[in-house]
Amino acid sequence: MLIYLQMIDTPAERSKFEQIYLEYKGLMFHVAYDILHNEQDAEDAVHQAFVKVAENIKRIGEPVCPKTHSYVVTIVENKAIDQYRKRQKHQTVELIDDIQGTEAHYEGNNDLTKCILKLPARYREMILLRYHHGYSVREITNIMDISLAAAIKLDQRAKNKLKKLCEEAGIL
Repeated sequence: MLIYLQMIDTPAERSKFEQIYLEYKGLMFHVAYDILHNEQDAEDAVHQAFVKVAENIKRIGEPVCPKTHSYVVTIVENKAIDQYRKRQKHQTVELIDDIQGTEAHYEGNNDLTKCILKLPARYREMILLRYHHGYSVREITNIMDISLAAAIKLDQRAKNKLKKLCEEAGIL
């Protein structure tokens, strides 16, 4: 809730927002979940709706009244429908990072190479493309056909997993 409160200028408006948040967060989640049938997507829709409420807090009169109730339900419905349409437009496939892939052989007979070979396939690909072949994260997005945000996160996870494997092997 602190994120939303930082968007609001006056203490009176912050108090009004807190009342709205406490009163309607459960209802908003329920409405979003009925549309999306997915807990994470419903939470995202509720978050987006609260951002919109915080942006328009000056237009809201009483925090707990039928008019405000209708307003927050309408906003969360619209955000959930937008998210549903976006999901339909861009079908997603669940990413399974732990798939080991095919057996890989690389030059070098050192402990670091052994740790890299123990990584799941996607992590190993990221490490090798980024640090062995010298591609930038932006270039890797095209190679792996993933978004920039997904590539950044994959790079972060791959480095963390490699660090953990190196620590277990006594390299670090």
